[in-house]
Amino acid sequence: MPTIRSRVAAMAATPIAPPATPAAPVPTLTLPETGFLRQPQVLAFVPISKSTLWRRIQARTFPAPVKLSERVTVWRAEDIRCWIAQQGQPG
Repeated sequence: MPTIRSRVAAMAATPIAPPATPAAPVPTLTLPETGFLRQPQVLAFVPISKSTLWRRIQARTFPAPVKLSERVTVWRAEDIRCWIAQQGQPG
């Protein structure tokens, strides 16, 4: 019966094969020209927290959302695109 040491030595000598399938490509985010975005989609393009997002909406420094129904809140993609473009402009 092989000892633990001989099994460990055999495992250490065995090469580890690379994965058979290549890693999936990372999808790139693209902001649509038109349409509506839900909160998680907005936060994917604007790296702030949910709390900061709503604080900025209340302070009117971020585009106001549109209520589609009682439980559905969205932002216009055009408004988000415009806000992002304005962030790079001085004053």
